[in-house]
Amino acid sequence: MNPFSTAPLFVSLTAGADAATRRRQALLGSLYAFAIMATFLLAGSAIVDFFGISVPGIRVAGGLIIVTLGFRMLFPAPPAPAADPKAKSPAEPQDFDIAFTPIAMPSLAGPGSISVVLTAAAQIRSLYPDDWRLIYLAVILGMAAVLAFTYVVLLVSGAMVKFMGKAGMDAMTRIFGFLLICIGIQFLLTGVADFFNIKLG
Repeated sequence: MNPFSTAPLFVSLTAGADAATRRRQALLGSLYAFAIMATFLLAGSAIVDFFGISVPGIRVAGGLIIVTLGFRMLFPAPPAPAADPKAKSPAEPQDFDIAFTPIAMPSLAGPGSISVVLTAAAQIRSLYPDDWRLIYLAVILGMAAVLAFTYVVLLVSGAMVKFMGKAGMDAMTRIFGFLLICIGIQFLLTGVADFFNIKLG
């Protein structure tokens, strides 16, 4: 989950909104993302068992998704043409709701994050058969902390973008994209190694 890459999107979508609307959308987006991640964590084992998916398979799939997202951040697509100035502003009150999509999903709780949570859910009960409830609680608290930080980032995103500038935000996004590629490759290698019972490192 990368709130820094979500910040420019949030700023652009709430450009015409007042402060109260921005706060509400940031709070709802963070809460929705937390709910999505917690649901996949708690129901992840059931999903894996129902579809007969192996942990190595989840790791490989999650790694591929994370690598794809990382490449998109590292090598972003060219900007879309400017919108028609006569078009209706997205910040008009009657239809202004960006909290669930695209802020919560897929920007915050996207395929990569969900894959990571599903992988964790598939391993917790097997690795910690006696303490799995405590581990689940720790992971949920970690999610809450990350989403609380995300909420703060979204709140100050306007000032952050002004301070760092477009070039600074672009550099930050590319750095996180490179790190995501590294994480995804490690997931991929670990999944392949687990499938073939190969010991890495």
